[in-house]
Amino acid sequence: MTTETHKKPGLETLRATISRLEGHSDRRRTVLPFGVREIDARLPGGGLALGALHEVAGGGNDALHSAAAAQFCAGIAARTRDKVLWIVTRQDVFAPSLKQVGLSARRTIYVEASSEVDVLACFEEGLRHGGLGAVVAEVARLSMTASRRLQLAAETSGSLGIAIRRWRRQTDAADFGQPTASVTRWRVSVLPSVPLPVPGVGRPRWLLELIRARAGECADFEVEACDAKGRLAPCSPIADRLSLPAALADRSDQEATGQRRARA
Repeated sequence: MTTETHKKPGLETLRATISRLEGHSDRRRTVLPFGVREIDARLPGGGLALGALHEVAGGGNDALHSAAAAQFCAGIAARTRDKVLWIVTRQDVFAPSLKQVGLSARRTIYVEASSEVDVLACFEEGLRHGGLGAVVAEVARLSMTASRRLQLAAETSGSLGIAIRRWRRQTDAADFGQPTASVTRWRVSVLPSVPLPVPGVGRPRWLLELIRARAGECADFEVEACDAKGRLAPCSPIADRLSLPAALADRSDQEATGQRRARA
């Protein structure tokens, strides 16, 4: 019995080690809800898993620029705690646009990496640090081996890892279809902005495609882009958007009628 007692803890440790290497963790993950019922209902736990790796890419022409994808990621990172590490390969991140979705420059640490190898190295090191709310990195290629290392690092520290898949040529975007160890995979495409009752540009809208969700379901969502607190909003029905101009028109008619009566 003494021998079995000594062997049992060692066996449990070995099983836990194998589970971590395979990308499975028994430690209960917390989630970061989007606050949009349709999206959270599709994600295990009711939100985006913390302590995990996620992938985001732009759709269409945004696959090269990743402007909408970057704002989507910034909105997520803005709702985490602590500092955010943002790793880039090109000096074209427009910080004011990230601030519009809630991620201030005071919370963000920018790192420019000269190669894909350096990006992945900084990405993994940032996730292992443990003192960061989120680590965001622009990644062109992401192999299964590299993604497993990133996923394991995120699980160990509990930090949120987001890989923005960005390419220099449209043909390179085919790499987005290759399998990785990420928990979710998203594609963000730009839609026409929300119509306004007066001349001007309304709130941007996106088509969010949840292409992969571990233990979840794939789905598409039309949403209004992140606001100043990093929160998405479901697109308002057309009837609701038209109700304001109709109300304004009714009010104008009533005022005109009142003016005619006053003259009479």
